[in-house]
Amino acid sequence: MKKYLKSFWNWLKDLTTLDEQAAELHGEAKDRLGEVIKELKDVKKAAKNVVDQSKDVVDAVKGKKKRGRKPNYKTKTNNSNKKKKWN
Repeated sequence: MKKYLKSFWNWLKDLTTLDEQAAELHGEAKDRLGEVIKELKDVKKAAKNVVDQSKDVVDAVKGKKKRGRKPNYKTKTNNSNKKKKWN
C-alpha cells in the first residue's frame, strides 16, 4: 500500500510545474528554519546553565560554600491554640 501511495505521489508531483515545487520547497525550508531557531535558543540556554554550573564547581574547589536559595529561618507558628467556633 505504501509503495502505491508513494508512486501516486510521485506521479502527482510530476504533473506540477517547477514554480509550484519551488514554492513547496520554500515553505518547507521556512518551517525548518523556524524549528532550528527554536532549538538554537534552547541550546544557548542550556550552554549558559552549564557555564554557571562550572563556575560553581570552581568555587567548590576553592572551598566556598554552595550558592543557591537562602534558607528560611522564620519561626513556625502554632495555630492549635486558637479557639474553634462550632456555631
